[in-house]
Amino acid sequence: MRNEWAGDLNRAILSALLAVCLIPLAACRQQMAETGREKPLQASPFFQHDQLARPLVSGTVPRGLLRADQAFYTGKAGDGLLDALPVPLTTALVARGQDRFNIFCSPCHGRTGNGDGMVVKRGIRPPPSYMIDRLREAPIGHFFDVMTNGFGVMPDYAAQVSPEDRWAIATYIRALQLSQGAKVAELPPADRERVENAK
Repeated sequence: MRNEWAGDLNRAILSALLAVCLIPLAACRQQMAETGREKPLQASPFFQHDQLARPLVSGTVPRGLLRADQAFYTGKAGDGLLDALPVPLTTALVARGQDRFNIFCSPCHGRTGNGDGMVVKRGIRPPPSYMIDRLREAPIGHFFDVMTNGFGVMPDYAAQVSPEDRWAIATYIRALQLSQGAKVAELPPADRERVENAK
């Protein structure tokens, strides 16, 4: 009888220990779908005025968005447009500008900047050619400013094109303008020979 009672006690202790060990394992099964989540602009009693979305702290700037270099981010120096490129002129910059120009600008302006892109061929009013005197004489900051703020019927591209790429595109526009008016005698010898052999 005593052995039966001891066996029952051991089974009860073992069952209790097993239950205590299984409780933490059951608690670990919590899934992401079971946790609470808030929706944007949803009311929340946790914050003052029941607003879940928090306003920006006044006098602060998000990391990486200081934009203290006014010339680089606006294309302007004081009240006037920049005449000089605020970044180093490199082959990589012009190549990047050509790539971005072909993506964002050529549908209207055409690949050569003459204002004869596919959108124009479908009936939209053509933009001015980059080869007209007014745009040849415009400071490089003009092109950056137009891409940033829009001009006439052209919308701004600030959301689609980063400031770095806007400068690259402006540089490529200058390269297009130079290429259209270049004289063969002004080309480097290797390029001059290629052009003359192509005739």
